[in-house]
Amino acid sequence: MSASFSLALQAAQDAAGSQHYPQACLYVAATPIGNLADISLRTLHLLRLADAIACEDTRHTHTLLRAYGIDKGGAQLLAVHQHNEAEAAQQVIARLQQGQRVAYVSDAGTPGVSDPGARLCAAVRAAGLRISPLPGASSVTALLSCAGAVAPGDDSGFSFIGFLPTKARERQQAVEAIGRDARCQVLLEAPHRIAALAQALAALGERLVTLGRELTKQFEELATCPAQELAAWLAADGNRAKGEFAVLVHPQPKAASAGLDLRVLQLLLPELPLKTAVRLAAEITGQSRNELYDAALELKRE
Repeated sequence: MSASFSLALQAAQDAAGSQHYPQACLYVAATPIGNLADISLRTLHLLRLADAIACEDTRHTHTLLRAYGIDKGGAQLLAVHQHNEAEAAQQVIARLQQGQRVAYVSDAGTPGVSDPGARLCAAVRAAGLRISPLPGASSVTALLSCAGAVAPGDDSGFSFIGFLPTKARERQQAVEAIGRDARCQVLLEAPHRIAALAQALAALGERLVTLGRELTKQFEELATCPAQELAAWLAADGNRAKGEFAVLVHPQPKAASAGLDLRVLQLLLPELPLKTAVRLAAEITGQSRNELYDAALELKRE
């Protein structure tokens, strides 16, 4: 443990030690996706306090705990991963029923998003036991936060896809589905498949893609380009295909507001409240709800 994390442990005790941490509770804790300093003070405190830590890989978690100066015996680390999650959940439930505090961590990031954890939480909840989240790092939200793809007030939101299928035909079908969805979409990919993903995404043409490589790590890299140029960007530098990847497909650009068809809106406005008329007009025409709302206000003024 470095001196900096010694200070962090003390800060965690000072900041979070006086807070309430109920017994018989599963604490779902986010851990760093690369930079060890991204752990929260509350998670540091809870990892010291926990009677047991359920984890995706006990060796990986043991190394992580040692980096922070947290000492847990082997009996306190429980392996809960995608291959044994249903069965191992019963071990966690048994400990919770004994009144223990149990933390669950994946190898990196927020459990239950792309990593294991969902089945564990479902089993614990079905047993009538308490669950509490300790939020923190996630490659999904990290990339969304800096890609500039989803603006405030944008009613399209985003969709999290995760890893695409490995078989070529299934992957092609998945990309075709992405192309039909106008929303922002977030994917994850491993280094040995990133080139194949880039080639598949080329079918999206001019639609923008933001790639986040090695997020929060020393060689972090962010790049935005049309989907059809992503494969060439990767091939231009051999280092660009190394590391872990989060990939964001930007929303499909909307048609210019000058072409807004107001006929449906004009029929609905005299009969319905403004917001209801706008919502129905957007559903019927597929046009932007925000633009229809602005147009409705103008029509009302006229």
